Amino acid sequence: MTTITTRTVTYPADDLTMVGHLALPAGAGRRPAVLVGPEGMGLSDVERRRADALAELGYVALAFDLHGGRYLGDPEEMPARCLPLLADPDRMRGIGHAALDVLRAEPRADPDRTAALGYGTGGAVALELGRDGVDLRAIGTVNALTTGRPGEAARIRCPVWAGVGSEDPIMPPAQRDAFAEEMRAAGVDWRLVVYGGPSTPSTTHRSTTPRSPASATTLGTRGEPGVTSSPCSPSACPSRTDPIGVRRPLLLATAVHGPPAPP
Repeated sequence: MTTITTRTVTYPADDLTMVGHLALPAGAGRRPAVLVGPEGMGLSDVERRRADALAELGYVALAFDLHGGRYLGDPEEMPARCLPLLADPDRMRGIGHAALDVLRAEPRADPDRTAALGYGTGGAVALELGRDGVDLRAIGTVNALTTGRPGEAARIRCPVWAGVGSEDPIMPPAQRDAFAEEMRAAGVDWRLVVYGGPSTPSTTHRSTTPRSPASATTLGTRGEPGVTSSPCSPSACPSRTDPIGVRRPLLLATAVHGPPAPP
């Protein structure tokens, strides 16, 4: 196993002191960087392990905080904080920008090769960074098919991958359709994978074993399934399929599902 270095980082955001988990790959040179956002309960060992897995692949990874170092396990406390947050794009962007500033300030991180990934609320934060026009190489989300303010998706400058469970009560078909329409209308290079069942293989904290592709459906528009036929689609711009240093499917699959099992 590749030797990595991890440390806790603190930084201000949303009138709180956030407590993130930074993972650095072996070596001394600059490397591509990835933000990893947690579910609504807050930063847990799941996201920390995702950051560590990315560091083992050679990325500088920051698993960021949502609640000032707290994990909201109370089923009433979590929605009481997260629902107002999800309704306020500017607050989400503030949390995302604060974490991104910490990541890009790390001397090992290449600020010009950065991606943002996240689960639930953390995925919504990643999407809002894109809608704010942040220069990212890729955005990946799980169970975070939030839609933004009218017209702002046109600011997204990178490919977007999204995964969701077919029976997820929080992300019903109407929400999937609204997200897809927003991406289409904005001409975003996007892919939406719908997994059979209430959640994706990575949610509910828990499985790191990817579900069989046979149990997933990829949605999208014309051309490649799940990818727009805009000029930024991989079919039109092959170089965009490797946005921050390795092929995009490997990056996103590792962040979402965990590293591949050994043969």
